[in-house]
Amino acid sequence: MSAYHTIAILLTLAALAAYVNIRWIRLPATIGLMAISLLISVALVILGEAGLIPLRSFAQFVSSIDFGDVLLHGMLGFLLFAGALHVHAEDLRLAKYPVGILSTVGVVLSTFVTGTLFFYATGLLGLPLTYLEALLFGALIAPTDPIAVLGIVKQVGAPKQLETKIAGESLFNDGVGVVVFLTLLEVHGRPESLSAVGVAKLFVQEAIGGAALGFALAWVAYVMLKTVDAYQVEVLITLALVTGTYALAEVLHLSAPIAVVVAGLFIGNRARIQAMSEETRLRLDVFWELIDEILNAVLFFLIGLELIVIALQPSYFAVGLLATLASLIGRAAGVGLTITTLRLRQWLPPGTIRILTWSGLRGGISIALALALPPSPARDIIVAATYVVVVFSILVQGLTVGRLVAYFVATQGQRPDDVDAEPASGAA
Repeated sequence: MSAYHTIAILLTLAALAAYVNIRWIRLPATIGLMAISLLISVALVILGEAGLIPLRSFAQFVSSIDFGDVLLHGMLGFLLFAGALHVHAEDLRLAKYPVGILSTVGVVLSTFVTGTLFFYATGLLGLPLTYLEALLFGALIAPTDPIAVLGIVKQVGAPKQLETKIAGESLFNDGVGVVVFLTLLEVHGRPESLSAVGVAKLFVQEAIGGAALGFALAWVAYVMLKTVDAYQVEVLITLALVTGTYALAEVLHLSAPIAVVVAGLFIGNRARIQAMSEETRLRLDVFWELIDEILNAVLFFLIGLELIVIALQPSYFAVGLLATLASLIGRAAGVGLTITTLRLRQWLPPGTIRILTWSGLRGGISIALALALPPSPARDIIVAATYVVVVFSILVQGLTVGRLVAYFVATQGQRPDDVDAEPASGAA
């Protein structure tokens, strides 16, 4: 099947599912799409096992889509840029310490806590997994998905201060989590490279180099945007910035996600204010909002369809449930211990630890990284566990995080426009 036919089928199915969701089900967009696609997948599997439909044909179609390649080398750059484009630099500056530390130290800590718990959980179930492979699971499950939760947080009127921290931490921990995963994968493939200096050098090269590249290319785009006043050309420049930055970062072995996030923040703030007319700003926002919505619709629908081809043996459900518990504990440790140990509470509104823990939804990045692992018995276990965690995260956490945020908003009496220039007081 050609790429055009595959895209046509996915867009058609995603559009139909989105229509059904908004017309009758009325769940948050990404959650509704994933729920519908999961139901379709379960129905197809049941009908296929009963011999009523040729399940192999559906499985072949889903298998023909390289999920990891589609997300990591296609959608991710656009999604991260669209998210970063609307994060206000001044709000992020006020939250730079908690956001920066949580998206680095917190991610690394979460990786090791989750990986260690997952290692012992698989050992109890008699499944073959080395500690390094368990750490790979911890790394791929550490990145959180800001897309699904931010809409919910805005709907319940969360304080702007909290919204900025969730958005900023999620955008940057995506990039850091991918860097940690790729570093561990490099060590896994070449055990002789296991040295503190080598690992640190690779991490710094990926993260710092990616940020520097994103800033440099965004500056070039900014200069170009200042010299023209034609929204068609200016939107095209931002599109080229995303694709060019992501591709060049991969060629140079730098962190493409971090590069794109930095570029998005620069264009969304400095370039938006100093280099664009009001009409261009309006057109740019509409364009990237549509890109974001369309790609997310396809992505979350595709996550649900992956159930058809993922080998979920009965024993994998048990390890999936334990992996879900391990990921929640790891997230709580990454957030709670980091905030407590490094004394970040004065920068955070009350309830932040619980909200950040429960709002840390996992999504397509985790599945894509799991599928990127080399074939092995451990890979099958990790893919299945990752899928269970993502489904629980989106359907259970995604449907309840709004109530949690609303509870803290109501009890603290905070409004959406509460932005403190000084550190917030109170316990996290």
